[in-house]
Amino acid sequence: MSADTRSHQTVERTGPGRRRPVQQRSQERYGRILDACAGLLDEVGAGALTTKEVAHRAQVPIGTLYQFFAGKEDLLAALAGRNLDLYLGRVEQRLLAESPAGPAGFTDLAVDEFVVMKRTVPGFGQVDFGLADAAVPAGVRDDQHLLDAELDNNTAVALRLQALGAELFATADPAALTLGLRVALEAADAVLKLAFRSDPEGDPALIAECKQLIRCYLAAQFGPR
Repeated sequence: MSADTRSHQTVERTGPGRRRPVQQRSQERYGRILDACAGLLDEVGAGALTTKEVAHRAQVPIGTLYQFFAGKEDLLAALAGRNLDLYLGRVEQRLLAESPAGPAGFTDLAVDEFVVMKRTVPGFGQVDFGLADAAVPAGVRDDQHLLDAELDNNTAVALRLQALGAELFATADPAALTLGLRVALEAADAVLKLAFRSDPEGDPALIAECKQLIRCYLAAQFGPR
């Protein structure tokens, strides 16, 4: 049995057309493909990205890429999922280290970590937890469900953030909190896009305005009555 056949047989499906390797060698290839995808996104953008070029950059046969990813949309979805896991891990570390008070503290560190990733994580400017550009590239049919087949991207992110910030929003109705976080994410996304469109490093004044906007909204919705 060839090595490629073995890696094909030792993957777990994580969604429609999506697989995740379980063997160490396959995991290394999987990560290398996502790293190559992220690097190319910074160079050519999501519209010009091709699976052929990603495989070439990752130094794997195109057949190996297709063992893990059904196509371009699946590849971008996996990168968005990895980015979300990284982001949530960073937010969780900050929460444990700083114990912020209420919605305001939660907002500040959540925005701060997003901004840091925008500045430092390869490909994050093109694909954060979904496509950052409004234009949907060829090969992507459903850009609003990259993270979850049933939930739109921001709802999926809102639910994960809600779980992290459960203690800070302990008195909030769960359904209302999910909706509120979705609204906050949509608003933050719009302002932060403007901040990074104005300045490649993120306009500090607009980032500060984003924090103020979300602080006020969440405090009004879920702060002390």
